[in-house]
Amino acid sequence: MDNRNLLLAVVLSALLILGWETGLRYFYPEAAMTSQQSEQARRAETVAAPAATTVAGNLGGDGAARKVDLRTSLGGGNRVVIDTPRIAGSINLVGARIDDITLKNYRETVKKNSGPVRLFAPEGTPGQYFAEFGFVAGGQRQPSNLLWQADGTRLTPTTPVTLTRTDAAGITYAIRFAIDANYMITASQSVSNAGAGAAVIQPFALIKRTSTTATVDQYISHSGPVGVFGDTLWDPHSYDELAEIGNETPAGAPDWLGFTDQYWLSALVPGDGRGNVKVENAGFRALGGSLFRTDLLYSPVTVPAGATMTQNTRLYAGAKDSRILDSYEDGGISNFGLAISWGWFWFFEKPILWLLRTLNGLVGNFGVAIILLTVVIRGLMFPIAQKGFASMAAMKAVQPRMKEIQERFKDDKQRQQQEIMQLYKDEKVNPLSGCLPMLIQIPVFFALYKVLVLAIEMRHEPFALWIKDLSAPDPAHILNLFGLLDFTVPAGFLAIGPLAVLLGITMWLTFRLNPSAMDPVQKQMFAIMPWILMFVMAPFAAGLLIYWITSNLLTVAQQSYLYSKHPQLRAANEAEKLKAAKG
Repeated sequence: MDNRNLLLAVVLSALLILGWETGLRYFYPEAAMTSQQSEQARRAETVAAPAATTVAGNLGGDGAARKVDLRTSLGGGNRVVIDTPRIAGSINLVGARIDDITLKNYRETVKKNSGPVRLFAPEGTPGQYFAEFGFVAGGQRQPSNLLWQADGTRLTPTTPVTLTRTDAAGITYAIRFAIDANYMITASQSVSNAGAGAAVIQPFALIKRTSTTATVDQYISHSGPVGVFGDTLWDPHSYDELAEIGNETPAGAPDWLGFTDQYWLSALVPGDGRGNVKVENAGFRALGGSLFRTDLLYSPVTVPAGATMTQNTRLYAGAKDSRILDSYEDGGISNFGLAISWGWFWFFEKPILWLLRTLNGLVGNFGVAIILLTVVIRGLMFPIAQKGFASMAAMKAVQPRMKEIQERFKDDKQRQQQEIMQLYKDEKVNPLSGCLPMLIQIPVFFALYKVLVLAIEMRHEPFALWIKDLSAPDPAHILNLFGLLDFTVPAGFLAIGPLAVLLGITMWLTFRLNPSAMDPVQKQMFAIMPWILMFVMAPFAAGLLIYWITSNLLTVAQQSYLYSKHPQLRAANEAEKLKAAKG
């Protein structure tokens, strides 16, 4: 019977290991992100983009763009330089487009000579992604190839730039761009009507991008269209889902809307960001192939001859730094901090991030900060662990009486349970208290995992030796001798690194110190569980494995200490192990 149970346990464990990669890609697919992005790009090249449909107010004009080289496009002139402490780039005077933004504080890869992250790129380039500001006059969108005149050559936090043009009817259109020291650009779109009659004007703003450069939409971190409408977060669709739907206009007044990646955000903020501006259309649409767009079209305004009108729109284009996003939310933009996919447990995740930042400020290394965070958490849970061990000791003391009850009422299961519960009550024993520390660790573990995935502070943060990015899996693998052999280990459960091995060993040590289970099948499962977890956890972020390894080591130390305080528990445990070895 025991052999059959052992065989069943081994088969189930093998199925778990073999099926883990599929489940991981479904719930946490960041480990497979690169390959999926490459496949998405390949598919996009083979799909011809159909003619774009026209949205309300004739805000169309999205036929397939001519493919151009990035360097050629940016070197063509007619540009206003953007230069702030955090971003660099330029505004294209053709079309009043912000189509060139790089983030100074973030590198594309962990390599020190890697260039800065490019967020925006001109239309027609492989990574096209840009914002455009313009006007609809008399129900017709003005062409996107019009050349604007600028009153300056550099947009900085202290030097705004105004773009102007005048049409044949004597109407002057102006877009004044101002930028702060972070990632927010304010576009003030104004019209001065010097013509003979009234003009019906609708300012608009849009963001257009390709999804081939997007991160993968996943359970724990949304990538795709996002916004807050009617003070409620809206983020139900991935790019593939939006492509199937065609277009989506969320219900409620728009507070802000745009596109989000794991670490980056582009968003349009109408007015003051509180949904009190009249708009005709605010939504998202698929343009065919891999192209998508979000539109913000304001309601028509009649501008009499000799009159003017102005509409303000802000554009956020930068990193999803929670402190910066929260500061804009505090400044009035409704729920702007929800651009980060904190989820329901934000109240638990944000304090963990704050503590990690604080500890990192003290030690200067996020890996060490994770270790210190683990010490703090285990220290807070130590009183609970003490109670758990005391309960385990009490359980050991009443086991002879439990066996007596089980034997006496073996034919009456209901009476047996009643007598056992009465025994627990009389002896003040709680059989579940030993599980409490583990149950408490589950939300901590999940919250830390989300912080490691979502917090941009973790991106490309090194620890020591070969660990160059705490938010990525362990790059060293046993199968290529930790990089000594010149071949790449396939993604999945075979990619076992030193951290995963340490996790398995430390988990085995914690199981060894636990009281022996009475059930032989449980013993067998406990024996192989550490090694199953070693395979399961290998693709997770290195920072998470460092947390768990440290937690296991602290558990071993804690259990050794508590055994010294409860010698009867250690003696009973050793007796059971000796009996099992003889049997």
